[in-house]
Amino acid sequence: MEGLWIGLAGFGVVLLLVALQFPVGVALGLVGAVGIYLQIGYRPMVGILESTPFEFTASWSLSAIPLFLLMGSVIQRSGLAGHIYTAARIWMGRLPGGLAVATNVASAGFAAMSGSSMATSAAMARLAVPEMLRAGYDRKLATGCVASAGTLGALIPPSILMILYAIFAEVSIAKMLVAGILPGLLTLAVYVAMIMLRSHRDPTLAPGMVARASLREKFASLAPVWPLPLIFFGVLGGIYGGIVTATEAAALGVLLSLFAALLAGGFSWDLVCGALIETLGSTARIFFVAMGAIIFTKFLALTGISTTLARSFSGFADNYLLLVLAASLLFLVLGMFLDPLGVMLISLPIILPVFKAVDADLIWLGVIVVKYIEIGLLTPPVGLNVYVVKSALGGDVPLGDIFRGVTWFLACEVIIMALLIGFPEISLVLANRLGL
Repeated sequence: MEGLWIGLAGFGVVLLLVALQFPVGVALGLVGAVGIYLQIGYRPMVGILESTPFEFTASWSLSAIPLFLLMGSVIQRSGLAGHIYTAARIWMGRLPGGLAVATNVASAGFAAMSGSSMATSAAMARLAVPEMLRAGYDRKLATGCVASAGTLGALIPPSILMILYAIFAEVSIAKMLVAGILPGLLTLAVYVAMIMLRSHRDPTLAPGMVARASLREKFASLAPVWPLPLIFFGVLGGIYGGIVTATEAAALGVLLSLFAALLAGGFSWDLVCGALIETLGSTARIFFVAMGAIIFTKFLALTGISTTLARSFSGFADNYLLLVLAASLLFLVLGMFLDPLGVMLISLPIILPVFKAVDADLIWLGVIVVKYIEIGLLTPPVGLNVYVVKSALGGDVPLGDIFRGVTWFLACEVIIMALLIGFPEISLVLANRLGL
């Protein structure tokens, strides 16, 4: 029991340090190192600190992360995000809430290239919000739509969070990636249905577009976005066809994105250098937090907190819904205060042993974990996607309006989560059909 209290105290200290604006990686690593020292002494602590960074970064599976980040950076800098939004606006602009619908569809397309929620929100905030406001859209709908649609980047492959979860949970990266496709499309469909229903009932929220695009203009708008299906099906088709591994598919994605930029006339050495520098920074931040999380996980293993909680939660085996609800509450609370990577890496040492003890499907669990992390990107007081949109727009839109705008989308998430928890097949059917 003493170890349990030490472990819980460690969690408390981590949350306190994060609240004091310590970097998440520093907070996790520092508390983990001190905890290991108190548990087993100085020399073992030094040995763990020496070996952990190499053992983690030497994992071949992790090389997919910087490659997918590089692919997304090249695509973003080549201007493809703007072409995607333009095409979606021309095709869907005359629907009820057409510009907001187009923003969601374009966000899904860009998410399939970038793998990042915040990158998707930042790109769409600059492209879509000014156009919606010029068209007379309600400010809360316009900004809330962009912040919420950005969360599709956490689900639709290639998702960085999905890859990290697969590595920590020791499940197939390919299977984890494909499991996010239908939940991502479900999220998109529910968001779009809500926007169209609200806009139909209250046309002042989203005035209709007057100009009608001809069929020729619609098909012409698709010409600049031809790299999207090429890259998407090249990467995922390679994985699910058994031609390449997830890491090789990431390298293929980088080559395809560079090839697309070259043919579209957007290739330059400045683009390559900028994308590499951005990727180095993003990779370093992710790996630093992950290494801190591993040190913290080893501390928790020494306290026995994971085993103790798994044994305690095993009583929920007959009440699976209660177990899921308890985990849901944990993720919702953590998501209010921590960034997505911090939520995942702090919670997994506790959640994984518990769900393994009741023989839960870890692929389905991964989808649920990532969905709750998405919700955390929208909930106050942190709500990182909300702050990303605010930062991209400057002082034009009050922060409170963006938070009020995402409220309708959070209501949609209640429906989506009920479906994903009640029908695990939504997450598993594609991976099982493809034999992954």
